[in-house]
Amino acid sequence: MVKQLVGSFGQFTIKQIPRSENKRADALSKLASTCFDHLSKKVLVEVLRERSIDEQQVNTLTLAGPTWMTPFREYLQRGVLPNDHDKARKIRIKTPSYAMVNGELYKKGFTSPWLKCVDQARRREILQEAHSGQVGAYEGARDLNEMVLRMGVYWATIHQDATEVTKKCWECQSYAQVQAKPPTPLSNISSPWPFYQ
Repeated sequence: MVKQLVGSFGQFTIKQIPRSENKRADALSKLASTCFDHLSKKVLVEVLRERSIDEQQVNTLTLAGPTWMTPFREYLQRGVLPNDHDKARKIRIKTPSYAMVNGELYKKGFTSPWLKCVDQARRREILQEAHSGQVGAYEGARDLNEMVLRMGVYWATIHQDATEVTKKCWECQSYAQVQAKPPTPLSNISSPWPFYQ
């Protein structure tokens, strides 16, 4: 149609409209493109002002024994330290960067929001989801570590676990970039010149 109508105009210009200014036209085109021939031509829209279910769904987790978070929780809630002097000293030094909020342990950060601390059972699920799930892109260990922190969770061995998951992933190992750098620095060897005296 455009090619047929070009001859009837003396001059014309094509202007691209940015996506942010084209939301209403996109909505209209999508509404017009949906075809419901078997239904009546009325489009019924219902706006719900309140939630239909008032109950909160809560998954209860039962902790199987002490975790890495147990000493921090006991010190923050009851002021109890381990009997070992070195472990007690480490707990006292690290505890100011943790806080208890509604019975959950959170790690404070200088430039990041508070990160929810998770135990060993949850961290495997989180790492697998971040690495190869819907949000995953098979990144390296460093990028995987950053992605998990952006998800808002934390545990003490996050970097080691991310490295281990990346090393065990078949896709990461088979499609990884081949390192072209030699393992040792190259050294020049001068070959003897023929007929040199």
